[in-house]
Order: sequence, then C-alpha cells, then structure tokens
Amino acid sequence: MNLPLVVAITGASGVIYGVELLRVLKELGHPTHLILSEAARINLAIETDCDIDEVEAMATVVHKNKDVSASVASGSFRTRGMIVAPCSIKTLSAIANSFTHNLVVRAADVTLKERRTLVLMVRETPLHKGHLELMVRAADCGAVILPPMPAFYHKPVSILDIVHQSIGKALDQVGIEHTLFKRWTGRERDELQRS
Repeated sequence: MNLPLVVAITGASGVIYGVELLRVLKELGHPTHLILSEAARINLAIETDCDIDEVEAMATVVHKNKDVSASVASGSFRTRGMIVAPCSIKTLSAIANSFTHNLVVRAADVTLKERRTLVLMVRETPLHKGHLELMVRAADCGAVILPPMPAFYHKPVSILDIVHQSIGKALDQVGIEHTLFKRWTGRERDELQRS
C-alpha cells in the first residue's frame, strides 16, 4: 500500500522547498496531503511565481490549516509520515510544545505520537539558544531536524540543484526513492593517488 505523505508548507522563507517537494512527489506518483499555513500563502506570492491553485493542484488532497477535523488530524488515518518544508520557528515552537492550535501542528503531533517520521526543514539563521532548545525538544519527541543546508560534492549548477539536494535528503528520511542528486560514493582511486 502506497501510504500518503503529509506535506506542510509554513511561513518561513524558502517556500520553494515545499513547492518542489510537491512537484517531485507528483512526478513520482506518490500521494500527498497538503497543508498550507496562512503565512505560507503570503510567502508563495512574495518568493515564487506560483499561485495557490497551482501549488494545491500538485497535491492529491488539500486541507485547510484551520480544519482540525481533517483526516490527517487522527492517528487512525495511516500515512508514511510528514515533512514540514520549510518549517518556521513559530511552527517548530508549537510542535515542540504540543500546542496543536492548527492542522499543521496537530498533524505533526499525530505523526510523532504514532511513531511515524516527522521531518522539520527548519529555516532560520542565525539561531539563538531558544531556537536550539526548541530543536532539541522536538528531536527528543522523535522529530528529524533537517535544516536545508546545501552540500556541494554533487557540484550543483543551479539553485534548483541545491533545493533538490535538500528535499532529496528529506525524502530519504521517509524512505521514498528518488534521483534528485548524485550520491557520494567515495573519491575515485585516481583522485586519491593524485592528492
């Protein structure tokens, strides 16, 4: 059974991570349940050329963030897990403290209590101690803290290459196969002999 992945896009800068995640999952034919926070809707207009309808059309099912009676609000609704991309500090704080005031946080809380994989692509810098403590608290509850930090061993040539490497790392955490970036296989013997 191909269980759906819950995708939440919150109001941190970097909504492109969530948009590209949805686009890739649609291309892979993987079902998704999308939740857009109110701030994410604003950032989509600021940071991308995508409109809300276009983004929502990439998802299999779309839920309103205020609808805490949605399917993904219950642990009896089976999912593969959840990725919050990007994850704002406000959302991180609510998740770390089980303050389930909206569907994004409730779905994340359900994901944790059901021992499913919750990936938080936290987008903020620099980080103060309070931010770090929230990350520790969320990690202690079982969340995977995965800030979108670019790697360069795969020699990216575009911003999209960098975005894809980060969302590829998130997909690895929930066990979804992809070919978004070239994986490290070690340095070639010739290179080692030259260095």
